[in-house]
Amino acid sequence: MREQFDSSPVPSALQRIAGSFRIAGWAGFWVQLVLAVVSSIIFLFAIPAAQPRASGAAAASPGTGGSIFFAVCGLLVLYFSVYQAWRYTRLGIQLKDPNPNLRPKKADTIKVLRFGLLVSLGGLLLAVLGAEAITGTLLAKSLAQAQGGVAIYDPQFINRLIQPLDIFVVLANTHTITAHFAGIVVSLWLYSRINRQ
Repeated sequence: MREQFDSSPVPSALQRIAGSFRIAGWAGFWVQLVLAVVSSIIFLFAIPAAQPRASGAAAASPGTGGSIFFAVCGLLVLYFSVYQAWRYTRLGIQLKDPNPNLRPKKADTIKVLRFGLLVSLGGLLLAVLGAEAITGTLLAKSLAQAQGGVAIYDPQFINRLIQPLDIFVVLANTHTITAHFAGIVVSLWLYSRINRQ
């Protein structure tokens, strides 16, 4: 049985590429997964709390409208990007197969990397659009605040103040952007490793 595997060894360059796929895939998987879970938890708590509570208070909040739509879409695409990173680890295993007929071709591997790169770029675009809308809303809130430390007792104006929860929404979206950036870095690094060989 051992002779069968020794008769068709995997070339050393391919072994290095397969190892790169496994290591980079797992690194990207865990970085993106942790950041996605943290972002999800923050959004789950921040979005319901960001809704206006006072009757008649329709002040814009970063947790409402188009800003949250783009941010959540970017987060959903991030979960698909996590799957792509896991897929890289499986590709690394397939590349080490001693049977050359079962190994993925270089062109197929590059297609998988390009698709993963496009997924991360699309998610990054959505998250950045969400960030722009969120920070625009926060800017409008900050400009609408009374200057000079004036105490505000009217409940209608409380929703116009920047709350710590608003900053948590920014933090969640920043985690999403960082995770997409990690996915882009992993895809580009693996792409460069393949093209060097």
